[in-house]
Amino acid sequence: WPAWVLDTGAPKLATVGSDTAALELGQSVYDLKLRAVMCVPLSSSGQGTDSARGVLYVDSRAATRQFEARDLGLFAALAQHISIALANAKLHLDSLEKARLEQSLELASAIQGGLMPPIPRDIVNLNVHGWYRPAERTSGDFYDFVRTKDGRLALIVGDVAGHGIGPALVTASVQASLRSYLRVLGDPCAAMGLVNQDLCERSEGNMFVTVVLALLAADGSIEIINAGHHPLILARQGSIEMPSGHGPALGLVDGHVFEVDARLNLAAGDLVLLFSDGLTEARSTAKPDELFGLERVKQQLVVARERGDSAEKVALALAQAALEFASSNHEDDITLVVARRP
Repeated sequence: WPAWVLDTGAPKLATVGSDTAALELGQSVYDLKLRAVMCVPLSSSGQGTDSARGVLYVDSRAATRQFEARDLGLFAALAQHISIALANAKLHLDSLEKARLEQSLELASAIQGGLMPPIPRDIVNLNVHGWYRPAERTSGDFYDFVRTKDGRLALIVGDVAGHGIGPALVTASVQASLRSYLRVLGDPCAAMGLVNQDLCERSEGNMFVTVVLALLAADGSIEIINAGHHPLILARQGSIEMPSGHGPALGLVDGHVFEVDARLNLAAGDLVLLFSDGLTEARSTAKPDELFGLERVKQQLVVARERGDSAEKVALALAQAALEFASSNHEDDITLVVARRP
């Protein structure tokens, strides 16, 4: 009986007048010598019987006891009250779980924010700035400034596939590994190779990271190592350069040997921008088919270079323009690093 009521969502009652009637109702009714049986569903939503999650059941062996329609009505009303109480209890547990999840996300967001590096202020002939904003509480992007073993400054922007808690964990691992390798190894290409090897061994191809690395020397020379990331932008007087060479994203090709993809020179007044695709792919809420796009970024860089804006001013202006374009409803993490040679 309970199984039948659970499957159909319909209440049922019966009075057993003979052994034959008991057998017709079920072997258990006969074996237990039941004379009256009543069963109603418990709704999972507390309303109706479309989604039963259990039953309320009563029986009697007394030959003089019979369940009538009014008994079934009272039993159904009791079942409805119980269903509502169960639903409210579930909602309360869900709200507690949601509050715990929110607290965990806030903590993860705070920890990730603390992992972002301080902006270097003591670099001769160079000023830099980094900025990021996650699409959710945590980000799959990261930026970093690392002093390499040979004394150069490494500007780094990385983008893990996806965003949220999972990519944020990968982000923290890749950022920490790359920072450590760049500090102790004399060859930045080898550092990228080791991070790639680590990811290939652990991710089984279902998680990859694009990274662009710009190594700036005191004389203004730049070496670029690009692992599947969007090219950086160099704004010169009257021109824009975007070196397009790159290797595969980290975590995709086991054993890949990374090389320097481009060499540039940063002259006085020049601007360099490293960014994640969340910047150019910020989507207009007024025109959903329109993205912020690369041309708007280039135009702002050209104007900023001519004005002599600092790296911080350029970074904040670009971020604000993209967020205003998307009405702050950006779908992807946005990260950028700007360097300027005064």
